[in-house]
Amino acid sequence: MARLILFNKPFDVLSQFTDTKSPSPRATLSDYIDVPKVYPAGRLDRDSEGLLLLTDDGRLQARISSPKSRTPKTYLAQVEGAPTDADLDPLRKGVTLKDGLTRPAEVHLIDPPDLWERDPPVRYRKSVPDRWIEITITEGRNRQVRRMTAAVGFPTLRLVRWRVGDWSVEGIAPGTWRDAR
Repeated sequence: MARLILFNKPFDVLSQFTDTKSPSPRATLSDYIDVPKVYPAGRLDRDSEGLLLLTDDGRLQARISSPKSRTPKTYLAQVEGAPTDADLDPLRKGVTLKDGLTRPAEVHLIDPPDLWERDPPVRYRKSVPDRWIEITITEGRNRQVRRMTAAVGFPTLRLVRWRVGDWSVEGIAPGTWRDAR
């Protein structure tokens, strides 16, 4: 039977188990997960937080991470500026990035979510407002959500992956994990 682990990846942790090429030590999955033969199903950038799935089943790993499967991934993004709902319309239609047009995303303005504190905290600027959005994409391009929000004029300050398919990070503290039910 396949094992599936739901891990709440903290900020500044690499989505891999080793980091031998770095001249200075960086946090990796091995600092948090001591389970043999599980591998990440997809990636989550070092400066992003939230749900990272790990499995010992290659087929499941491929299904979750393959762009062909169109597995929805939902993020909570704190963006710089004060976008209106109309400002987010281009994201709903797809935006052109250097690597082509993105698939349409589901995007909503949301109230600030009740999240854990980030270490280090996001830089606060009194003169620049920020807003939270919820964005669901069905691709997984490199730094895609950050590039999409920047393309419409609202750079991402904090990015938390909340859900992948039917799995959520809800109730899992940063740096901890649990087996999927």
